[in-house]
Amino acid sequence: MILFKLIHLLAALIWVGGMFFAYMVLRPAALDVLEPPQRLRLWDAVFRRFFNWVWGAVATLLISGLYLIYLYGGVIHVARHIHIMLLMGLAMMLIYGYVFFACYVTFSLHVSKQRWKEAGEILGKIRKLIAVNLTLGLVTIAVAQMGVLWK
Repeated sequence: MILFKLIHLLAALIWVGGMFFAYMVLRPAALDVLEPPQRLRLWDAVFRRFFNWVWGAVATLLISGLYLIYLYGGVIHVARHIHIMLLMGLAMMLIYGYVFFACYVTFSLHVSKQRWKEAGEILGKIRKLIAVNLTLGLVTIAVAQMGVLWK
């Protein structure tokens, strides 16, 4: 069980930590030093790489989380904070799916065709959704830790 908890934690840290870095460090730095076309190209390359990691993290979180719930006797037998984590994690996954399929795919197409205005508008939408997901991720981590302490 400890191994699955560790795997679950590492997947969450990769996803949430990646969003934190991108939102709080990379974004302001890119705004400071790059012109819009270079900035949009950078984000396209960053997203391409990061989203590959996120797909792996999402799959790992879902599989390890559901397996841990199973080990604890099923959804009926787990503590309330596990229910909250599951709900918030599923919400994050839905938002991520929307960001990837509805936003990023179109964003990447606009960047490849050098449609900077359209790409910039979509990047603004992605930024807002990542802010929501980052907030949900940080709250989920807090709920996980508080749940452990409340036992």
